[in-house]
Amino acid sequence: MRVLTLSLAVFWATASAAQDIASEAGPLRVSPVVEGLDSPWSFGFLPDGTILVTERDGRLVAVRDGARHEITGLPRVYAGGQGGLLDLLVPADFAESRELYLSYSRPQEGGAGTALLRARLSQDGTALEAAETIFEMSAGSSGGRHFGSRLVEGADGMLYMTMGERGDREAAQDLSRHNGTIIRIGRDGSVPRDNPFVGQEGAQPEIWSYGHRNPQGAALDAEGRLWVNEHGAMGGDEVNLIEKGANYGWPVIAYGRHYSGGRIGEGTEKPGMQQPVSYWDPSIAPSGMAFVEGGAWDGDALVGSLKFDYIARLSGDPLTEVERLASDATIRVRDVAQGPEGDIWFLSEGNGTLYRAALPAGG
Repeated sequence: MRVLTLSLAVFWATASAAQDIASEAGPLRVSPVVEGLDSPWSFGFLPDGTILVTERDGRLVAVRDGARHEITGLPRVYAGGQGGLLDLLVPADFAESRELYLSYSRPQEGGAGTALLRARLSQDGTALEAAETIFEMSAGSSGGRHFGSRLVEGADGMLYMTMGERGDREAAQDLSRHNGTIIRIGRDGSVPRDNPFVGQEGAQPEIWSYGHRNPQGAALDAEGRLWVNEHGAMGGDEVNLIEKGANYGWPVIAYGRHYSGGRIGEGTEKPGMQQPVSYWDPSIAPSGMAFVEGGAWDGDALVGSLKFDYIARLSGDPLTEVERLASDATIRVRDVAQGPEGDIWFLSEGNGTLYRAALPAGG
């Protein structure tokens, strides 16, 4: 396991440079593609070239050839604190199914919880049809913290969704609740029979792994393995390789401390609980994650930093931060992805802009 450290002097020197991003592989020419976004959270690509962007207040925006419109048909969204319209998944078979999946904060008795919506995009691309909430977390929680939430279509065709513990620390160790878990379900919301806790009394059958705090980035690597990054407390943001049925420890073990300075749980390790592959100290508030295919960064992961305004490049075994990519474009990077043509796209919440950057060529 590696600890990821941040040199603030190096970071601020890079961030004060021009919008184009300097990197060890050469400069990245950055171009704004969609501007004027309001608290954007995620984005996705359709086969016809349309770009979809979620805005946390509850809007789904479509952009094509410079024109934009808001897609109708979304359910009521709880847009408070960190909650709202969150992640977007365009499945691999969209051209045939026209299905979209969106995670959002759903109003519930006693508060709100992370939920998953399935819908079809109309043929004219203006509305969601047959919209159905196929999953929502149990036992709504008050407050606006720690909803997660990233969506990944697994190599097995199942849907994986990350959920924060909603600020209720102990719930992350309680299998009777969905707080602080990653779930695995079918595309119709059904529970796969090979999920690890199916048939276990008192356990939610959708749970795939647990003991998470607030995972806001998730992606598959070239081998089809699921990785997440998650917000720790102070000095404990983590990169985790997700395994079936595993317990990732929060809040029994953790790196870093509570914001008050107090010690967390029982220390940094305990038998039966997974260690992170690497962690950040100080915390960077990671969000958005993508593995790169091709070019100089083939096999590397990119992770956005909300706190320090850069994109982390992670490489090696163990996967660890090796470079910080920063410019005035990388303010609160909420999401990052590799586009259909191989370029790197990232969403700056601070600038309200979706950017595109050419991937450095391999050496």
